[in-house]
Amino acid sequence: MKELEIMKDDSEIVHYDRSGVPLYIRNARLSSYPNMRALCHWHEDLEFIRVFSGKMNYYVNGKSILLNENDCLMVNVRQMHYGYASDKTDCDFACILFHPNLFTGNKSLYQDYILPILNNQNLEYLHYTPDETGFPDVLQLLDRIISLKEQSVPGYEMEVIGIMHAFWNRILQHPEIIPPASSDKDRSDLAIQKNMVSYIYQHFSEKISLTDIAAAGNICRNKCCVIFRHYLQQSPIEFLNSYRLKVSCGLLKETADSITRIALSCGFNHLSYYSKLFLQNYGCTPSEYRCLYTAPGD
Repeated sequence: MKELEIMKDDSEIVHYDRSGVPLYIRNARLSSYPNMRALCHWHEDLEFIRVFSGKMNYYVNGKSILLNENDCLMVNVRQMHYGYASDKTDCDFACILFHPNLFTGNKSLYQDYILPILNNQNLEYLHYTPDETGFPDVLQLLDRIISLKEQSVPGYEMEVIGIMHAFWNRILQHPEIIPPASSDKDRSDLAIQKNMVSYIYQHFSEKISLTDIAAAGNICRNKCCVIFRHYLQQSPIEFLNSYRLKVSCGLLKETADSITRIALSCGFNHLSYYSKLFLQNYGCTPSEYRCLYTAPGD
């Protein structure tokens, strides 16, 4: 599982399958994530989830979607989202990230059929279930993309891009393509949430208080906690610690820095507290985690 890296606009840096081709296709298992929960993030890519077995909840801008076996989900660009297990049930799934610049270079088609969906603030996601008309077609298209990645025949990306154009045509025909409008308050709270998360991304290594996080959203501490609970199902400090731990994982794997130094650089002032949180979230100590990712002879 790759560590979360952040761009200047605080969106996620996606490590694509091939440099220069903004496409990412992976099979994953929810139990591989700490506490069976991914860290909340957003990016400029369209995201597609295909559930093979089990189930998971997917949070998109504070809305929880239950994904059962064979369900498919499309998450629009720039939406805050993450997957998690509400009852510790595991889930095998595929994740596809597709950057919009892979779509047709024809300006008229792009402006008429692609931009209106990408820029639709009310279209946060589309949930496809087996009882819907047209679902078999959607499932077949996504499974073909996954199969192409598994085979990785030279040039498979070209066929993936073609299939995604066909999938986009199905999106245009979806009955929820013009969903109910979100209220101005919902959009305002979402913007506030992004500002507070961005503040944590930028200042996680510093001493941060609840007051500091609330100030980043220009709101009181109580509303700060309410918004975090609504969108992330975590308190502000819980999310801060989750991100600090995530960053520390990368340092444990990629540097030879002492665990004490890593803890301090990630904003933890006490090694014992860092080690306790790490064990609670990852099921092992920082030292054990480092050993797992250190090849013999390194």
